[in-house]
Amino acid sequence: MGRLATVSTAGKPHLVPVCFVLAGDVLYWAVDQKPKSSRDLKRLQNLAANPVAELLVDHYEEDWRLLWWVRVSCAAEVLEGGPESDKALDLLAAKYAQYRERRPQGPVVRLRARRWSGWSGDGVDS
Repeated sequence: MGRLATVSTAGKPHLVPVCFVLAGDVLYWAVDQKPKSSRDLKRLQNLAANPVAELLVDHYEEDWRLLWWVRVSCAAEVLEGGPESDKALDLLAAKYAQYRERRPQGPVVRLRARRWSGWSGDGVDS
């Protein structure tokens, strides 16, 4: 699970958890059927106006030597169907059992990595 950050036209950040899959230097996530207040999602509105995003994935342990995080700065594009969208949905279903049982209806969002950064607690005293 990752946390997707987008920004509105007014410069207001918006952060939501997403299920994603990595394919080379491209990440995909899809709008799924989990309950939402609207299908007109703020994250999609933000990407339409400002097609950049950051994805943060992290891991926590009581033993801080095992902590890590990765942040990816991305160019984003909403895919409204087609072969790439279908392939992304197949990859998501292969990763998440819930998506095999109930395939997301989309749209799919492609995040093309521009910059990777990260940290791990290997050298941290616990």
